[in-house]
Amino acid sequence: MIDLQLLALLLTPLLGGGLLAVFGSRRWAAELNSLMSGFTFLASVALTMRVVEQGPQVAFNEQFFIDPFNVFLVALTAFVAFTTSLFSRPYMRVEQHHGKLSTPMLHLYYSMYQLFTFTMLLALTTNNMGIIWVAMEAATLTTVLLVSLYRTPASLEAAWKYFILCGVGIALALFGTILLYFAAERVLGQGGTALLWTHLNQVKTDLEPTVLKLAFVFLLVGYGTKIGLVPLHSWLPDAHAEGPTPVSAVLSGLLLNIALCAVMRSKVLVDGSLGNHFAGNLMMGFGLLSVVVAALFLSRQKDIKRMFAYSSIEHMGLITFAFGMGGAVATFAGMLHMTVHSLVKSAIFFAVGHAVQKSGTQQMEHIRGMLQISPTVGWGLALGTFAILGMPPFGVFASEFLIITTAMHSYPWSTPILLAALGIAFAAIFGKIQPIVFGETTARRLPHPPALIPVFVHLLLALILGLYMPPYLAGWYRQAAALLG
Repeated sequence: MIDLQLLALLLTPLLGGGLLAVFGSRRWAAELNSLMSGFTFLASVALTMRVVEQGPQVAFNEQFFIDPFNVFLVALTAFVAFTTSLFSRPYMRVEQHHGKLSTPMLHLYYSMYQLFTFTMLLALTTNNMGIIWVAMEAATLTTVLLVSLYRTPASLEAAWKYFILCGVGIALALFGTILLYFAAERVLGQGGTALLWTHLNQVKTDLEPTVLKLAFVFLLVGYGTKIGLVPLHSWLPDAHAEGPTPVSAVLSGLLLNIALCAVMRSKVLVDGSLGNHFAGNLMMGFGLLSVVVAALFLSRQKDIKRMFAYSSIEHMGLITFAFGMGGAVATFAGMLHMTVHSLVKSAIFFAVGHAVQKSGTQQMEHIRGMLQISPTVGWGLALGTFAILGMPPFGVFASEFLIITTAMHSYPWSTPILLAALGIAFAAIFGKIQPIVFGETTARRLPHPPALIPVFVHLLLALILGLYMPPYLAGWYRQAAALLG
C-alpha cells in the first residue's frame, strides 16, 4: 500500500510536467497546473496519515524511506506548492497582460513548476544519499530556468549566479557523498546498500569518525549553499528579486527546507559516529553567522523582494542554529519554525507580488498605500510582516521563544547575539513596511482580481500554531525530534 501511495505522490507532478510540456500553451494550462498540484497534495495527505499511524516505512526495495521527519516536510511541500499554484493563476496572467511574459514563457513556467515539485519530493522521500544529491541538482536546474523566466539582463545574471554558486555547492556535496560511501563501504561492503540511509543509520557507530567528520564538512558547505547560509548566500537575494514571485515563494518556503533535511540526515550519522557535538557546533556557527549578517543587510535593502530574501536567510540561519543545538526541545522548535516560516514567508511573497503589480515597481520607496488601493493586499502584507517578525500570537513567536529559551539554558553566550540580531531585523523590516501599507498612493487597480485566499489560509494556519498545537501534530513533531536524536 505504501508503494502505491508513494508512487502517486511522485508520479503526479512528473505526469503534470509531461502534460504541461505538451499543453502548457493552452488557456487552461494554469488550471491544469493547479489540478495536478492539488492531486499531489492529496497523495501527500494519504501518505502522511499512513506514516503517522504505522511509523517509518520503506518502499521499492528500500530505495525510499518515509518517517515522521521527512513526511512532515512532504506534506508541507505539497501544500505550499498547491497554494502557490493557485496564487500563480491570476498573477502570471497579469504578468502576461503587462507584456512581461509571452505564451512560450508561460508554457515553460508551468512544466518546470511541476518538475520542480517532483524533484523536491524525490529528494525528501529517497533513502539513497546519492539520489538525494541527484534530486537536489535536478531541482537546481529547474529553478535556474524559472528564475530566468523574464529573460531580462538582470534575471539572466541572477540565474547564472544561482547556477554557478549552487553548482559549486552541489559539487562539494557530491564529494561529501563520495566520502560517506567510502566510510560505509568498509562496513556494509560494495553495492547500493552503502548509500541507503537506513543501513547507514544502523551501523553509524562503526563508521570511520575521521572520514565522517570530513564528509560532513563538505555536505554542510555544499547543501548549505542551497540553504542560503552565510557566506554562501549571495545567490539567494538575486534569485528572489529577479524571478517571478511564485518562484520566490517556493524557493524561500520549500527548497531551503529540502537542503536542510539532507544536512540533518547527515548530522544523525555523524553524531552517531563521533559521539560528540562536532556537527552541531558547525551548524550553530553557520546558523548564528547567517542570522547576524542577514539582520545587518536588511536595513540596506531598497527592493522589497530582496529584503524578504534576506529575511529568509535570517530564519534559515535560526532553524539551522536550533537543529545544531540538538535535544528534544530545540529540534521540536526547529521543526515548528520551519513550518511557520514556510507558511508565512510564502504568504508574504503572495502579497508582495500583488503589491508590486499594483505599483509597477519593486523599489520600496515607490510602493505606498496598499490599504487604500487594495485592503486585502495591505492587510495580508501587514499581518504577514507581523507574523514573520515574531509578533504574538503567531506561530513564529512560539518557535522563536522556544529556540531562545533553549539557547539561554544550554548556550547562554549566544542569547544576546540572537536577541540583538532579531531586534535589528524587526526594526529594519517594520520601518520599511509601514509606509508601504499605510502611505499615500496613486496606483491603479489590476486587470485581474488577486488570489488572496492562499495568503490568509497560510496566515490563519500560522496563527493557529501560535495559539494551539493540535495533540496529533505535537506527537508527530516529537516523533520526528526523537528520530533526529
